[in-house]
Order: sequence, then structure tokens, then C-alpha cells
Amino acid sequence: MASHRRPKPPRPRYAGMLTTTAAAAVVLSAQSAWADPVPDPTQKGVKAEVDRLYEAATQATEKFNGAKEKADALQKQVADLQDAAARKQDDLNRLRDRVGAIAAAQYRGGGLDPSMRLLLSGDPDSFLERAGLQQRLGDREVSTLQRFEAERLKLRQQRAEAARKLADLEASRAEQRRKKSEVQARLAQARKLLNTLTAEERARIAEAEDRANRASARVDLGNETSASARAAEAFAAARTRVGMPYVWGATGPASFDCSGLTSWAFKQAGVTLPRTSQGQASAGTRIDSLGALRPGDLVIMRDDLSHVGFYAGNGQILHAPKPGAQVRYESIARSGMPFMWGVRI
Repeated sequence: MASHRRPKPPRPRYAGMLTTTAAAAVVLSAQSAWADPVPDPTQKGVKAEVDRLYEAATQATEKFNGAKEKADALQKQVADLQDAAARKQDDLNRLRDRVGAIAAAQYRGGGLDPSMRLLLSGDPDSFLERAGLQQRLGDREVSTLQRFEAERLKLRQQRAEAARKLADLEASRAEQRRKKSEVQARLAQARKLLNTLTAEERARIAEAEDRANRASARVDLGNETSASARAAEAFAAARTRVGMPYVWGATGPASFDCSGLTSWAFKQAGVTLPRTSQGQASAGTRIDSLGALRPGDLVIMRDDLSHVGFYAGNGQILHAPKPGAQVRYESIARSGMPFMWGVRI
């Protein structure tokens, strides 16, 4: 007797394909942000990935700048401590000669006191507490010995502090080298991706950059004035750098990264700013409203505060935007970077 049960419908052949595709999508979406990018076969996809890598490079650049700034400061501190220790050693040597003269006089007077012998050969902390020694010396000699011991203690402290600063300096230099490697890796990945494009596609990307530069030359900044003379002077200096190339880690006068441009420009106005965009974000009076900005105010961009430029007026920013670009004016609204706040110096 025939069965009345319906046969199971065959599984669609494409079901396995969907499962495989979904699994692949999960794997791709779980890749690290720093993994080697998978080239998109379209110019638009490659350019988007290159832009992402350039953004990552600029963020790493600001971290490199911070490590370098810290290392430079530590280097100066170490040099100052070493100079101070050298001067202290000279003072100590002169005092040692005077202590030696006291010891010689004491020896001629009947033998060298054990406390004096300890002072000259060891590291006593309380040699003057020995009543016998103080009784055999005058006030002037006691004062000389007290100064000698105090100077020797200061010298030990300075040398210990210099050693600690040297260790900090080495750690900061190591961080600087890591950030430098990170920047170079992002830029190398971007070049690798660009090389997957045809010459015609690369030409179209270059033309887009040229259009941005030409638009910068025609920008309308309106007639707003700066909030201070120093901001006006810094902004005027920055305007003379339009057309200069972005170079990571550069502080001018012929090439810049973003914070390099702003710090260089304010230096021309006699104002020293922190080297990094993060440092500049708290260098003056914070202005939360984009509409309240005046030309020459700093514009802080991105959630991690990794980009900075000058407010130029009429909703425009003057900045060094990214690798491969020039210092130029751009609309803040169309920059692709979120506005965080302004800073008035």
C-alpha cells in the first residue's frame, strides 16, 4: 500500500551558498581595523579604504607627535639634571679640598679623628654628631663640613633623578618608534591599495584632489574678524602656507601635519602651543558652538581630538587635512570629520 506521507521538499541548492556567504561576511566583519585591507574591485571602494588608512595614519601621527613632545621634554630635563650634577660635582670638589685642609691641620695637631676619616672615605649621615669631632673643630670648620655633606647628598639625589628621567626617556623613545612604525604601515597599506588601481583610476583620484585644491583657491571666507590680535596674526601666517604639502610629523615652514600647521602659525605670533591636537584642544578658551567661532580660532575635530585646524570664516576650516593633500580651505560640514569644539587662544 502506497504511503500518503508527502515527500520532503528538496533543500534549495543555494542554501549552502548563503550559509557560506554569511560565514564569510562574519569573518570579514570581525577583522581587526589594522588588518591588511581587502582590495575592493571598484575605484570607489579602494578610495574609501585609502581614506580610512589615511585617517588612521593622521591619528597615529598625533600620537607620534605626543610621544616626541614628551621625549623632547624629558631630554631637556635629563640634560639640565646632568649639567646641574656636573656643577654640583665641581662645587663638591672644591669643598673636598677645604675638608682635606681641615683634616691635614687636625692630623698635624695630634692625629686624624675617626669621624673625619669616615667622612673622607665613606658616606656618613651623622658624622658631626660625634662630640669629639665638634669639640676639636671651630665653627667655621663645622660649617664647611656641614655644607660638604649637604652638597654630597644633593649630588646623589640629582644623579638618581637623572637616572629615573633617562629610563622615562628611553620608554618614551620606544613609544615614539612604535607610533612611527604605525604611521608608516598605514601609509604603505594605502600605497599598496592605490597600486591595485589602473592608471586611469588613479588619475581620477588625483583629479579629485586637484578639484579640492582649486575650490580652496576660490573659497569665500566672508568678512568676519578675529577675536584677538594674536589669533589674527597666527591665522594670517597660516594663510601664507596654503598649497604646502601635508607631511606627517612636519612643523613647517614648507610642509606640515595638522597640529604642525597650527603650532607653527601661532609661533609666528609669539604664542607657544602644545605640539598635538589633543594638547591644543585645551590650550585656551573652549567654544562649543560652531556659530560662535571667529577666524583664527582653533577647530578641534574627531571624537579622539586627533585633528585641528583654523576656523577661517563662513563655515570653512584652513588645515593640513591628510597625506597626499595640501594645506587648504574646506567646508567643515563637508570635511567628513565631526566638529568637537573650538579653542580661542
